[in-house]
Amino acid sequence: MPNQSLHNAGNRAYLGGNVHLRGRRVVITTLADGITRTVGSVTDTLSAPFSDQVIRLGVTGLSRAGKTVFITSLVANLLNRGRMPQFQAAASGRIQTAYLQPQPDDTIARFDYENHLSALTAKAPHWPEGTQRVSELRLSMKVQPKGFLSGLQGPRTVHLDIVDYPGEWLLDLSLLDKDFATWSAEVLDRLPNRPKADPFLAALAKGDPFAAFSEPDAQALAAAFTDHLNASRAAGYSDCTPGRFLLPGDMEGSPVLTFAPLPAVEKPARKSMWREFERRFESYKRNVVRPFFRDHFSKIDRQIVLTDVLGAIHAGPPAVEDMRRSMADILSAFRPGKNDFLTRLFQGRRIDKILFAATKADHLHHEQHPQLTAITQALLRDAKDRADFVGATTQAMSIAALRTTTESTRTHQGRELGVVRGQLLGSDKQAAFYPGALPVDPSHLLGPARNGADSWLDVDYEVMGFAPASLTLKPGEGPPHIRMDKAAQFLLGDLL
Repeated sequence: MPNQSLHNAGNRAYLGGNVHLRGRRVVITTLADGITRTVGSVTDTLSAPFSDQVIRLGVTGLSRAGKTVFITSLVANLLNRGRMPQFQAAASGRIQTAYLQPQPDDTIARFDYENHLSALTAKAPHWPEGTQRVSELRLSMKVQPKGFLSGLQGPRTVHLDIVDYPGEWLLDLSLLDKDFATWSAEVLDRLPNRPKADPFLAALAKGDPFAAFSEPDAQALAAAFTDHLNASRAAGYSDCTPGRFLLPGDMEGSPVLTFAPLPAVEKPARKSMWREFERRFESYKRNVVRPFFRDHFSKIDRQIVLTDVLGAIHAGPPAVEDMRRSMADILSAFRPGKNDFLTRLFQGRRIDKILFAATKADHLHHEQHPQLTAITQALLRDAKDRADFVGATTQAMSIAALRTTTESTRTHQGRELGVVRGQLLGSDKQAAFYPGALPVDPSHLLGPARNGADSWLDVDYEVMGFAPASLTLKPGEGPPHIRMDKAAQFLLGDLL
């Protein structure tokens, strides 16, 4: 093969003051949100028998997990179902046709499916831009019912409303149950050894939480804290709240995004830095987090959470443990459980199926996919057990929304290694890549992570960035993938 050379690194080889009143306001706001959700659910429930079926699928994940590519590939493979043999409604031919149409909510940005697909299928394909805000897309399907009376019925219309939202915003839902002092203590406790923690701690040491509030000082602290969050996310850490500090949108520079964690103090003065940051933290929950939950998140039926498990493993044990804790924390926001009539009428919708998907499975030879799935199951065990306990069906899976590599074997130091080969990101060179052998027993990774290890002792894990491969699609075929049909069957099969 031209332009290929073997690289080795360890065991890897590759080619190429008013607390009481404020508390009452929070309770009142929470009650109002609950009433709003219940009224909406009553409307949905009473109108459902007289309208087309609607499934709202939430798609989220942490940065670089591949949300945009996942949605683009899912829609393309539902429109052209030739690569969906394990999606039963498609394989049996009961989905007679599928088509895009305007979404029901005119106030939410439309997911830019056409441009994202063009980026992936161009003559010189490239990865599309990632998720920066909530967006939505409606895919409608004509589905022939099955069963005893199916021959007497015509096809019914099922609308799949796909809601795309940043995982960084999902993590913010855990803030609703915390006050400023609790959140500050947790953030300051995890700061050591994280990227750009020292500059923020130095800026923090110069200030005085007891001192009178100063807007320039607040902006300097918030800027240093935001730099730390961005660096942590880039280094593979998952818990980087508040999420809007990373994706501010039109709130950039506003007071609601101008605060930072502070050391605990006793009886802070009314107009001190501590009191003002506490007030802004509560404002963030009230004006940013709670509306997101009310307007978008509480209306979802099925959910997929995309995780870059390979990226976390490559970043090291602290990133793996951070991902484990983050996923366990955010699951409580899903309100999972059986979505029956009484549940919807009196409590609002509940997510009754959640798929945790480890993405970028195409970066591994298929021989290692069972290990990746097992690690994902173990990594998310705390979160999964919480959902299972209250009646939701959960599953872990390793997938690739767009397959960018092919597989082969190479002999290296007398061993046969299963490698993947693809075009390196930002280069015209092809490379064959071996990331290191994932352990069969997930505890070999999760144990050191839980115990605070700084690095893997006996093996190195590497991650290679691949560009999307040039595609030649036959009529009726969507983009190549790994287990997208199984993911669709789990999330949608029983409803079709």
